[in-house]
Amino acid sequence: MSTRSLASFAWLAWIAIVSLAPLGAADAQDALSTEGEVSASDTSDEGPSITVSLPAADDHAGRGAAVRILVLLTILSIAPAILISVTSFTRIVVVLSFVRQAIGSQGAPPTQVLLALSLLLTGVVMGPVMSRIHDEALAPYLEETIDGDAAYEIASGHLREFLLRQTREDDLVLFYDVSHTESPERLEDVELRLLVPAFMISELRTSFEMGFLVFLPFVLVDLLAGSILSAMGMVMMPPTVISTPLKLLLFVAVDGWALLVSALVASYGG
Repeated sequence: MSTRSLASFAWLAWIAIVSLAPLGAADAQDALSTEGEVSASDTSDEGPSITVSLPAADDHAGRGAAVRILVLLTILSIAPAILISVTSFTRIVVVLSFVRQAIGSQGAPPTQVLLALSLLLTGVVMGPVMSRIHDEALAPYLEETIDGDAAYEIASGHLREFLLRQTREDDLVLFYDVSHTESPERLEDVELRLLVPAFMISELRTSFEMGFLVFLPFVLVDLLAGSILSAMGMVMMPPTVISTPLKLLLFVAVDGWALLVSALVASYGG
């Protein structure tokens, strides 16, 4: 299994985790028993002795289970970086953070709730891409019907297609310029090492644009509350005492969470 193949499946952490999760402790035990037999015997003079035998060269089942465990452990170690860099997670969590800040509700909803909601929405947005990669690349590779390089090409092609749809052309050109790399003639030739950072800054730009639009109605409520308090001569009372309940009422009245989720998913063409 080449390093290039491992890197491709590392980008698809959530797919491999879902696919390989059933392995669990029982499958790990089966893999170990398939790879080799361990026997221990007690001797009166030397104490316990352990003998380990490796699987035969033609034992494809044993080697396949070992490779799956290796890939799973590798993916788990870098899953957070993958989640942030090549999925919709960044845009979603930034916009949700803007909403909480615009409402002014301090720690409500808690950060853990926002992260959980962001993860679930990421699964919804990335679902079609994950399904295609699993069906056409990961599953055939685990079944040993295609090799690692073929699986990499298929998986990276689907991933590249998603990233290109969400990446601004100017951002992609920027990274080709700063890396002094010649621009490709075809979209299929775009390098992932340059496409991924371009995708990330495009996501940040889009999330800030959406955050600005989210902030506007709440800023108007703050201005209205401040004007009312000034007109009544209550200049010593903080406007947030009045504006925060009004903003919460406004957000609930318009079914803000449903509108926000719909807008986030629709922004990816979903």
